[in-house]
Parts: sequence; C-alpha cells; structure tokens
Amino acid sequence: MGNITETEITGGQAIAPENTNTPTKAPATPAEEAGKININFSQGLPGFLAANGISIGFTSYQTGRLYLIGHSADGKLALHEAIYPQAMGVTGDASRIYLGTLTQIVRMENVLGPDQQTNNAHDKVYVPRNMQTTGNVDIHELGIRHDGRIVFVNTRYSCLCEPSLTHSFKPVWKPDFISKLASEDRCHLNGLAMHEGKPRYVSAVCRSDVADGWRDRRHDGGIIIDVDTDEIVAEGLSMPHSPRVHDGQLWVLNSGSGEMGTINMGSGAFGPVASFPGFLRGLAFHGGHAFVTLSKPRHGRFEGLELDKKLEEKAADAWCGVQIVSLNNGDVAQWIRFDGAITELFDVCVLPAVKNPITLGPQSSEIRDFVTFETPEWVSG
Repeated sequence: MGNITETEITGGQAIAPENTNTPTKAPATPAEEAGKININFSQGLPGFLAANGISIGFTSYQTGRLYLIGHSADGKLALHEAIYPQAMGVTGDASRIYLGTLTQIVRMENVLGPDQQTNNAHDKVYVPRNMQTTGNVDIHELGIRHDGRIVFVNTRYSCLCEPSLTHSFKPVWKPDFISKLASEDRCHLNGLAMHEGKPRYVSAVCRSDVADGWRDRRHDGGIIIDVDTDEIVAEGLSMPHSPRVHDGQLWVLNSGSGEMGTINMGSGAFGPVASFPGFLRGLAFHGGHAFVTLSKPRHGRFEGLELDKKLEEKAADAWCGVQIVSLNNGDVAQWIRFDGAITELFDVCVLPAVKNPITLGPQSSEIRDFVTFETPEWVSG
C-alpha cells in the first residue's frame, strides 16, 4: 500500500441547513420536553470571534449538548449543536475535539482540508471517529498529554485516569488523603489544569475520604492540589473548579462565590479578578481574554452559597451562558446567554484558526451518509 497523500470527501456534502445541525430521529431530551430555549448574545460577538480568528465550543450536560459557535462570511453568529448524553469536559483545536460524556470519551476529527468547505459555509467538520466506553464514572474535565494520551478526572472514583484498552479506566493518580478507589465521589474531584503537556493541578470541593463527604463542606472546604508533589497549594475555597495555568499564573474559578481569580503560590491566597452572576464551571484563555461558562444555581446542591447573597445584593438574576472577560480590567467584553429550558453549562474551549465549525452528532441523520476516505498514491485523479 502506498503512502497517504490526501483526503477525499464523498457524498453528504450538504450536511444540514447553514449554521444548524438538528438531529431528525433522536429521542426527545429533557430540554425539548420542558420547553423552548431562548438565545441572546452581545452585538459584537460575531466580530470579536472573527477579529480573533477563533470559534468556541462549550457543553451542557443538563440537556446533553455540545455547542460550537463561530462566525459566517456575512458577519452573523453561527451556532451549531449536537446531542451527546451528559456532555461534560471538552478540549480541542483546529484538528480535533475531545469530549467526555455520560459513558464515553469521544474523539472527533476534522475531515476538511485547509481550502475545503461544506455547505458553502463550514470550514471545519468534526466527525466522531473514536468513542471509548468508560461506563458512568462521572467524567469531568479532561486534558491531552504531550504524547497525545488522554487524561481525565474520574469524579466518581476520586482520581485521575487514562482510558484502558480492556477496562473502564486506568488510574494514574489520586489525592494522598483518598485511602482507596471506591465508587463514592468522596471529595468531588472535578477540575484539571494541564501544563507543558501533563496534569499539574486539580480542584476538589473538600478533603474528604468518606462517601459523598464533600456535600457538607461546600462553603469553605475547597482545595487545589499540585499533582507533581501532592501538596495542597490553596484551601478555604468554595466549590472551586477549572484550575488553569496561563501566563505563568494559576487561575481558578471559586464557583461558590461566582469569582474568577489567581492563586498566590507563596501564601495560597485566592485573589479575585472578576465576578460573575452565576455558578462557574469551565475556563479558557485567548488573546488577553478569559472565557467562562455560567450556570444558574441548582436547587439543593448549589444554593445557600455566597453567590446567592451576592446576587441578592446586586438585585441580579443568575445567568446561564458564556461571558468573555478582559484580563486587563475584568470587564465583560462579549457574551452569549441561554434562557428557558437550559439552566446549566459545564465546560468551554477555544478553537484557534476556526471560523464556522460543525460536528456530526452520533445520533444525527447526516452521519449515515457523510463518508470520507484517505486516498492512497495509486489512486489517480
């Protein structure tokens, strides 16, 4: 067999109406049964994405959706969604997207070349090419090592894992205070910061080693752990999430207070940089801006935190959406907001050098007939 020289796309060129991809034979979702979803966004959002040469992806586990947002050639916002049950952690680039779902880790590959488009609109088509089954281990955030291996937060078993060829997962690290791997969600390990191609920091709601013990320490039990040293580098946080290393600083979402900020690595103190009207999960950076996903506080688990008091003091309603914040002053530069049946989002990623992406959901009608193959040298024009 000769060397692979190019990719050829055959059939299914018109994936769906422009900027949408609504599966036609998927079962009803909770959001569809509950009612409509209203979407509003800042007037400058399409131009902001175009000027920065990016698109963004984010997830809603509540309604089982992966959302991709880009900009069309006529300057309009391009919104695309695909169904993935309990869509959680997401990371990606112009070549591929990785997504954690209820029972699987999904790898999607872009099948378009640099000068190709589909539907005369989309410059990237992300197609699910591998779906590795983990079972319901409550996958939260995930990252990609420098050698391409996937690492993910296994919240149910309180550890970091890699996919296994034969089993549900391969544990690679756990906090020192976790005495055994058990299906008990002891500390609610949730967030993962990758640095230089390896896991560096994780967040947890508390230092608990008993089943479901984190629920009693939501207000001030939150910690950030250094994976290399097992040291707790920050504590006293309220349901922290999404640690990230950016420009030499450790950033984190102090979700229970609705704040984004940095950790002083000397004292371990949390320094707020921006405040948001919502419960925070999901953080990404690009071009001097932070991209943060907001959710409305969930009844029971997320209520009664400092966030509630702040919203009441400001006479503000809680948000569900994505806010893009300037790192210079903490001001909101752009935003997209969801109202109606959807109230919670989970993770967000920036897709550099992507204009108007689309993905084929595994339950979509389009995926049956959208076929691509790699063309070997011996196949002539």
